[in-house]
Amino acid sequence: MENQEIFLLDANSFITPYKQYYAFDLIVPYWDEIIKYINKGRIVVLDMVKNEIMSGKDELSKWLKNIDSLNTIPHKEINTVLKYQEVIQYVKNSKLYKESAFLEWSREEVADPWIISSAAINNYTIVTLEVSSGSLSDKNPNKRAKIPDVAKAFGVDTINLFEMMRRLGIKIE
Repeated sequence: MENQEIFLLDANSFITPYKQYYAFDLIVPYWDEIIKYINKGRIVVLDMVKNEIMSGKDELSKWLKNIDSLNTIPHKEINTVLKYQEVIQYVKNSKLYKESAFLEWSREEVADPWIISSAAINNYTIVTLEVSSGSLSDKNPNKRAKIPDVAKAFGVDTINLFEMMRRLGIKIE
C-alpha cells in the first residue's frame, strides 16, 4: 500500500467551515467529502479536538458524533506525551516567545501542543486555519505561540483547509 498523507485537523478546521462558509443545509457535498476521507482514514482528529467540538451541542457536534469510522487519536500515548514535553520546553526556552505563550500552551485543556506532538510522532500533516506569526524575532518575542511556527520547529507540515482539499482532490460542484 502506498504511503498516503494523513491529515490531523485542528478544531478550527471543523468549526470555521461549519459556522462561516460550508453550512450543513447549503453545502452538503463538502461534508460528504469530509466523511469520505474520514472513512478512508485520511482525515483524523485528536481526542481533545473531538471533545472540544462535541462540547458545542450544535449541528456540528451531532454530525461528528454520528461518524462511527472517525479515527480519534489519543493524546496520552507515551510517545506523544514525551514529544509534548519537548514542544512545551521549546516554547518555554525559545527566545522567540514571551512567558505568556508558555503559560497558555502549558494549560491542560490547550490542544495545540498536543496536536503538534501527535503529528510529529505519527507523521501527520496538520490542517489548521491558524497562520504563522511571520518573522519571529528574539528581539521582539511573541505573546502567543502559533501552531504553524512551532510545528515547523519540529519538522511538521501545516496547511490550511483549502490546501488539504487540493491534496485530497475535493471539489465542491
